[in-house]
Amino acid sequence: MKTVRVMKIVSHDESQLRSLDELMRVFCSAKRYAFNRLLEGWNAKDIIKHLPHQFRLNKRFAEDAVLLVQSLISSQRELLPMRLEDVQVKIEKTEKKIDEYQHGRKTPKKVDLPTCLGGLHQRLEKLKAKEAELKHHLGQGTIPRVIFGGKQNFYKRLKGKITNEEWKDVRSNQLYARGDKSKKGNLNIRLVYDDHTDECYVEIANPLGQQEGKHAPRLRFPVSVPEKYEEEIIDLVMGEQVGVNAKGKPIMEYQPYTVEIKRKNGEYYVHLVYEEEVYGRELTYDEPIQAERIAGIDINIDRIAVSIVSKQGNFLQSKVFYCHELEYVRANKRNNIVGETVRDVYDWLMQENVGVVVIENIQLRQRHDTDKRFNRFTHHF
Repeated sequence: MKTVRVMKIVSHDESQLRSLDELMRVFCSAKRYAFNRLLEGWNAKDIIKHLPHQFRLNKRFAEDAVLLVQSLISSQRELLPMRLEDVQVKIEKTEKKIDEYQHGRKTPKKVDLPTCLGGLHQRLEKLKAKEAELKHHLGQGTIPRVIFGGKQNFYKRLKGKITNEEWKDVRSNQLYARGDKSKKGNLNIRLVYDDHTDECYVEIANPLGQQEGKHAPRLRFPVSVPEKYEEEIIDLVMGEQVGVNAKGKPIMEYQPYTVEIKRKNGEYYVHLVYEEEVYGRELTYDEPIQAERIAGIDINIDRIAVSIVSKQGNFLQSKVFYCHELEYVRANKRNNIVGETVRDVYDWLMQENVGVVVIENIQLRQRHDTDKRFNRFTHHF
């Protein structure tokens, strides 16, 4: 199971921060370049060979840039059928609305009938154009246009609501390095722990400042680690001794971890991703349950209901874990609430000696309608 921990860079060294900004800018430029070359039909290996000469990045950063855009393109292709289905359902519902308003089965509440019908016909026209576009991409094996920096920010720039510098900033705010077990966990972006200062640091290879014949210099920044994850992160980056070599020096084994650095509102956040051991397993449909206590979990938008039954199916007890804040809080706060609620559920199940958990297979889709409030809830859910 992949685990993500978020830390924050706390540094006032303007010189090093400018170097980091420049490295992020070049990496994002290389990513966009690789994306366009892949769409043109270039081979990924040829792009990886070309990027270090074009952008002065090392080979590993080049590989990571290509890896990111490959996953982006593949995900866009996988989502095409679902997006087309969503648009077709929206068309069907819009046509039904038009028919109901025209024949008097429904009356508009906020505007007059001609205005309502005019708006619905405009919506229908846009949806049909979108359907034709998606069908074309699906038939040709292509993908819709991708806007690096975000569609909303793109239109804000067109309307002059953000400056050109702000637009460039949101297009160059990422640095990514995948993990490697043989490179002390990560080669390009490495987390280290200093025993003397009892602080964690992030060290970033900066090939832009590399002199010929020498290794790339490393940018070094202190990071603020959440106290509840401090021990866990230190154990991850310190490695584990698995023996000694012929000279009597310890042989260390490291767990690979991926690091992504994102800049937002002038702050730098380090996203640490690593594989965590998962306890338990998923049972097959016809496999008998051996546990004496079984919990069924019903997940809703604002609460989680848990019931515990015996092996024979007799009800024992139940409990509801409320999380009404999920209906209106921001994404960062929402993720924190979800994590705390899940932990509370887990702790209660362990306390009640539950051996098996049954979770519903949720297939929740939006209503494809103008009910923005419900669509927002389901999207967050």
